[in-house]
Amino acid sequence: MLSLGNLPTTHSPVVSKLTFFNSVTGDGSKIPNYRVLDVLGVPIEGAEVPKISKQFARRLYEHMQLLPTLDDILCSGQRQGRIPFYPLTLISHKYGEEATIIGSAAALADDDEVLSQYRETGVLLWRGFTLDGIMAQVFGNHEDPSKGRQLAVHYGSKQHHFHTISSPLATQIPQAAGVGYALKRDPARRSKNVACVFFGEGAASEGDFHAGILLASTVPSPTLFLARNNGYAISTPNSEQFHGDGISARGPGYGVDTVRVDGNDVLAVMNAVKEARRRCLESGRAVLVEMMTYRVGDHSTSDDSYVYRERQEVEDRKKNDNPITRFRLFMESRGWWGKTDEEELKFSLKRDVIKAFKRAESVKKPGLEEMFTDVYAEEPWNIKEQREELVALLKKYGQVWEPWQNELGALEDGRKKLLD
Repeated sequence: MLSLGNLPTTHSPVVSKLTFFNSVTGDGSKIPNYRVLDVLGVPIEGAEVPKISKQFARRLYEHMQLLPTLDDILCSGQRQGRIPFYPLTLISHKYGEEATIIGSAAALADDDEVLSQYRETGVLLWRGFTLDGIMAQVFGNHEDPSKGRQLAVHYGSKQHHFHTISSPLATQIPQAAGVGYALKRDPARRSKNVACVFFGEGAASEGDFHAGILLASTVPSPTLFLARNNGYAISTPNSEQFHGDGISARGPGYGVDTVRVDGNDVLAVMNAVKEARRRCLESGRAVLVEMMTYRVGDHSTSDDSYVYRERQEVEDRKKNDNPITRFRLFMESRGWWGKTDEEELKFSLKRDVIKAFKRAESVKKPGLEEMFTDVYAEEPWNIKEQREELVALLKKYGQVWEPWQNELGALEDGRKKLLD
């Protein structure tokens, strides 16, 4: 065919035939979904099974099982009124997004910077964050680094390179692009670490998603975008969120290497994120991974998902596409796991989580003086005025009004430091 040349600015070929397109694949087909294991845990034909040891496989599985155990006990604690609110860490009632979270965590370096949403508790646990640390934050006691100022599951750990979670949706996405750019400018970490940002497909409808991925591709930085497409943004299904082919279709529009992966296949997720991380470091620019999974449980303890979806839909997914069952079957086929292992693991996980829960429940809350610290280098007049007003109220009512007496007794130092 005779060449008509290219546009000088974009190098796009000139054609004489009017043609519209609405697909990034070129032939109108859907973006493919990368998978290693089928739903029965059997490697599919042509798949590259990662070379992992029995010990590593057991670690993956143990962390996958820990997440629903944690959710079950903390959900129960919220229903009993022992904690005020709980956004489920992986939206799981027995299973949910374990493969998505643990597979990603296993593929990252432990000193990669992570900016998460609410569901990535498993990344912290994979990096060595303790159950006591989890419970301290959920209860907001004085062992919590955020000193009880955050909603439950809004963790943060400088030691584990896990940036503190904030409640507004998608704010972490442009922040991650900035973190990635900072890593690129740091000689000690350039070509060594990436900024990794987790978000749901609902968050990808926010303007912050587009701002973040545009920045990380245009002012290039090693920023890894991990989208958890679990089917629902609270009560809004995918069909009402976007008309295009998921989140993956957006990547090429920003000039970003993109892949879609079966988010319920822990080995596929691990392979995809590992390769995405390599590309991030090699090119110094953004990469997008869309992980296809399903939200089995409610959005949080304030949600009843059966109001907006059929119970049968959920039961079918629980039965036919369980990420924990899939990986367990794979391990069993290799002789790495058995019935006794399963029973012992479930017993020990439940015991450890309950032990940490009960311990955190008995730890006192932060002292009252912490209400006025850590924000300003020099205390402004209005904060000083508020602190003095509280001191006056404590002196007047603290020892005579029973509700205040009870609350003050639950604090680490009562009211002593504030009154000193």
